[in-house]
Amino acid sequence: MSETKTKFTKDSVIGDVVKDNPAGEKIIEKYFGRGCFTCPGIKMETIAFGSTMHSVDPEKIVKELNE
Repeated sequence: MSETKTKFTKDSVIGDVVKDNPAGEKIIEKYFGRGCFTCPGIKMETIAFGSTMHSVDPEKIVKELNE
């Protein structure tokens, strides 16, 4: 049986990304810093929102998460 890989988008919630792909934590930290993990917004803010707040291209983050 083949493994189904979660496909992340810029609309993915950051908390869900970390929950579904623990290795994604390093990518989120790389672009957004450690503060994300103590912020209550992690449960509702998307990659696109975080990218806007940190002046980062969301497609760059999504590409890394899906590799």
